[in-house]
Amino acid sequence: MPRNCHEVASLLLAQYPAPRLALNYANALELLVAVILSAQCTDARVNEVTRHLFRIYRTAADFAAADPSALEEDIRPTGFYRNKAKAVIGCCRKLVEEFGGKVPETLEALITLPGVGRKTANMVLGNAFGKPGIAVDTHVLRVTNRLGLVSSDDPEEVERQLMGQLPPAQWTAFSNAMILHGRQVCTAKKPKCGECVLYAECGWAGKMSA
Repeated sequence: MPRNCHEVASLLLAQYPAPRLALNYANALELLVAVILSAQCTDARVNEVTRHLFRIYRTAADFAAADPSALEEDIRPTGFYRNKAKAVIGCCRKLVEEFGGKVPETLEALITLPGVGRKTANMVLGNAFGKPGIAVDTHVLRVTNRLGLVSSDDPEEVERQLMGQLPPAQWTAFSNAMILHGRQVCTAKKPKCGECVLYAECGWAGKMSA
């Protein structure tokens, strides 16, 4: 039975009013870099790294001109630092060469940047520019499937399904709240079903024994 996405959104946003990403950033460029660094890494660790990083590299041109070895060392604690350094430098070089050093404000332009997929693009659009976007990370993918709001393991398909069920004004807040809920309550291994405000709306067969 399909779940009521509007009711889920209402309950979720009551639990997490004005939900924000856990990453620290002061502008769109910082958020873009932080999200790239957050792959396979906790937001807390990324915030530790960027607190120092963003004092050294203040513009896209700074990152574009970075010595790869130096940047790798600066971001080493986030893991996969060689690939991440390559992505950040490549991304910022394209920002400088094609976008005047500014982070573009459209999904179509953002996803042309190295290291940037739809999840990252939607996080930047929604949280840095205030434009509607549903960012489907592992938490959103897991929780929305458990709830029965969607029926796909493909992030882009899940994004489409959710967009069709919610008004654009709720897209960013909904995905931000879902990320928080997935981290705090509906976790991958030991979900806290007894504490979940969405329990009555949940279609997950495993919820009774979790």
